[in-house]
Amino acid sequence: MKHYLLAGAIGTLAGITVATQFAGPLVAQESGRNASVYEQLDLFGNVFERVRADYVEQVDDKKLIEAAINGMLTSLDPHSSFLSAKDYDDMQTQTRGSFGGLGIEVGQEDGLVKVISPIDDTPAAEAGVRAGDYITHVNGESLMGMNLDEAVEKMRGPVGSEIKITILREGEKEPFDLTITRDTIKLTVVKTRIEGHAVVLRVTTFNDETFSTLKTEMDKAIKEAGGIDKVTGFVLDLRNNPGGLLNQAIEVSDAFLDKGEIVSTRGRKPEESERWNAKPGDLAQGKPMVTLINGGSASASEIVTGALQDHRRAIVVGTKSFGKGSVQTVMPVTSDSAIRLTTARYYTPSGRSIQSLGIQPDIIVEQPAPKPQEEDEAGKPRTESKFLNSEADLRGALNNDSISDEERKQIEEEAKQVEATAKLREEDYQLAYAVDILKGLAAVDYHAQAVPDAAKPAVTGEDAAQGAQAE
Repeated sequence: MKHYLLAGAIGTLAGITVATQFAGPLVAQESGRNASVYEQLDLFGNVFERVRADYVEQVDDKKLIEAAINGMLTSLDPHSSFLSAKDYDDMQTQTRGSFGGLGIEVGQEDGLVKVISPIDDTPAAEAGVRAGDYITHVNGESLMGMNLDEAVEKMRGPVGSEIKITILREGEKEPFDLTITRDTIKLTVVKTRIEGHAVVLRVTTFNDETFSTLKTEMDKAIKEAGGIDKVTGFVLDLRNNPGGLLNQAIEVSDAFLDKGEIVSTRGRKPEESERWNAKPGDLAQGKPMVTLINGGSASASEIVTGALQDHRRAIVVGTKSFGKGSVQTVMPVTSDSAIRLTTARYYTPSGRSIQSLGIQPDIIVEQPAPKPQEEDEAGKPRTESKFLNSEADLRGALNNDSISDEERKQIEEEAKQVEATAKLREEDYQLAYAVDILKGLAAVDYHAQAVPDAAKPAVTGEDAAQGAQAE
């Protein structure tokens, strides 16, 4: 069975599985159980016929049955649901990397639509939607009482059309409206940049293109930096990454690990459990790594973070992740519809499940709220004239004759990089913190292979589970 990690509406096609069981001694017990099931199915049939015959308005049989199926699935957990022909097509389109909408990943919590994360460079992100926001109204119409699919349908519309959503945000005294123009969402799965001598890998989602794009972009960035020897380390930025495909999370984790377990899944039946291990080869060549996460990092993002954290391959910085530790399998049930069913939980290499708990960073770093523009203006100096602040500023100060022009140039270049990182703190404090960590590790010549196996929590989750039982 192929598994795909889904967060919100992200998913892709999986195979149909059919299981046949034979159990002679249990025939009587199964017969009694089946009789009870058939009685319940008769009850459903009776209710269905009563609704068709006596409801105040004529109902569509197909819609009624689909609603009943969806009700059954959504009663299990927030991530299981029925995918109608349209929903199924939309889901497959999203994993291919381009679709229309606002650019937010949503879930449902206590009957409210909750933003898991806004997607980079989309109308929602540019309008200021944040992870953890609750959407209460669309164009003035309340979403209370709607299931998630109905609420999402309200937010869909033609590209170029406007939508007004009402946001409830922690820390705000009252709800507020945001007006957003729908657009075609083209996912840029990996973006790279160089800060100082650190390569920043921003991964926005895990779709079919993630690993191949990551590898290509890494090669370009390393070349731009002047070769791997010039790189102090790598920042893997998974903030507001809602997840996606399990196989892509495994490949991205494997890209930075030489050996050991990446993730395991455990379903209802022990024989359905699966385990994935890393193959030799580290794209970062042992250079230090920092992984950035926040409350919008979910699902596949947490698999990658958990694997790198457990193997002491990366220092995790930021705030606690979302906490989605379950696997959904998409199973076609007709030629054009499917069900999305939670079939397993996943576990990090040390055997921990992060379901509902999230991953705690090694170093908690909050992202400061942006200052109001008036405060920024108030803090600016009122003159550009420079005043004395060092020996070099004194008139007639002696020159330093102990260093060459080349050494002076290098010192000045290093000073510019430090100043650039300091300036980065105003733009992205968490990223600046990660870059500073890599500078510190480079200063002591840290290398991933220097971490002893004894410093890692466990070789595999299976070992950890057995150890826990022994205790």
